Amino acid sequence: MVDTRAAPPTGTASQRAAPAPILCDPSPSVAQFVLHGVYDLAWLLCVILGSPWWIWRCARGRKFRAMAAARLGLVAVPKRASARRRVIVHGVSVGEVKGAQALVRALRAAAPDVEVVISTITETGFEVARRTYPDLLVVRFPLDVSWVVRRFLARIDPECVVLVELEIWPNFLRQANRLGIPLAVVNGRITDRSHGRYRWFKRLLPQFDRLTLLCVQDEDYARRFRELWADPERILITGNIKVDGLRTGRIEPRAELARLLAGASGQRVLVAGSTHAPEERWVLEAARAHAPEARIVLVPRHPERAKELVRALAELGPPPQLLTALRAGEAPDRARPAIVDTIGELEQVYALADLVFVGGSLVPHGGQNMLEPAAQGRPVVFGPHVHNFAQEVALLTKARACVRIDGRDELGPALARLFADPAERARLAEAGIAAVEAQKGATALTLAALLERCLAPR
Repeated sequence: MVDTRAAPPTGTASQRAAPAPILCDPSPSVAQFVLHGVYDLAWLLCVILGSPWWIWRCARGRKFRAMAAARLGLVAVPKRASARRRVIVHGVSVGEVKGAQALVRALRAAAPDVEVVISTITETGFEVARRTYPDLLVVRFPLDVSWVVRRFLARIDPECVVLVELEIWPNFLRQANRLGIPLAVVNGRITDRSHGRYRWFKRLLPQFDRLTLLCVQDEDYARRFRELWADPERILITGNIKVDGLRTGRIEPRAELARLLAGASGQRVLVAGSTHAPEERWVLEAARAHAPEARIVLVPRHPERAKELVRALAELGPPPQLLTALRAGEAPDRARPAIVDTIGELEQVYALADLVFVGGSLVPHGGQNMLEPAAQGRPVVFGPHVHNFAQEVALLTKARACVRIDGRDELGPALARLFADPAERARLAEAGIAAVEAQKGATALTLAALLERCLAPR
């Protein structure tokens, strides 16, 4: 068993006196008024100049029309019950929406009078949110224009807004301050690249001094926020709440998915999860050259690319099969790759794997969440471009629970080596589970900070 106890979440809400919540504009001035006016004008010009494209997209698709109307504040929202307090939990897309699950559960249990409203931006995030939180109100985050934001906040009427990771918009922060709504960032993180960009504009937009609370994942992130003029007394190191939302240990996949996607008896399964172009092609080429007997399951980050992928990958051999086609009755052919062209099933697909490649890492995208398969005891391989998940990579690397390659040329040999070495796969699996388990506890620290600093009775 690998010992990963050296880096648990640190810091609690009670270690120092909590600063009062920010309930008004902390920096009112003529300069700020002009700055936000220019910012609104820039948004307006973008909307006007882009209106032909918006009109064309709205005419073509019902989903896009619904998204546009909601983000412009044109969709009615149910009023809150008078005896309940509303809290918005906002995640930009799928990862943040799913990563907030443990915190949402804990908040609802600790504060039964609180109604949680889930907010997101992307279409996939919205669909996953409705599936993940079927009994909660799910809304679209507004376009960051001052009057649209005011209408959104007036309709939701939240007691507090919780922003997952670093989803901050200048007008949203300002209007929340003016309405006396505390703002909290949870699971906060900021990459070196983003930190450098924010430093150029830290005196302008967005203003980090508008945040009542910053719950960050580790000391490196805390230091970067402090350098951006965030009040050090409002920064707490609470760990990674996404870890608490992960089920550790092997998960029994649904029988239907196993029937359609699993390998034949004795056949190893390679799952390539959250891939970006052209990683699917590279994975398939590497597997056919170095692990030709493996069952290949590809899960593109954006499922709408699936049909395009079928055409592109057919150039390499037998064409892939789509999961939706398999569900419609097409017979599974395990000699052909399968493409998962649905949303929200990656956890279950990982449960089928003997080996996982995590995408977004062979191209300069920044990686995807490699803790998800590691938590299930799946050996994990990823490429060099993982700057968006630096903490997760550091955790797995320290625990010797992953295989990091330097480029696509190393992928095939890594697959061949791991498929041929069941003992090494078992060691990686055990180390991954242990590493994730050792990091749990961030949700309790984050919840305590929220209750004390943002949701305490006034």
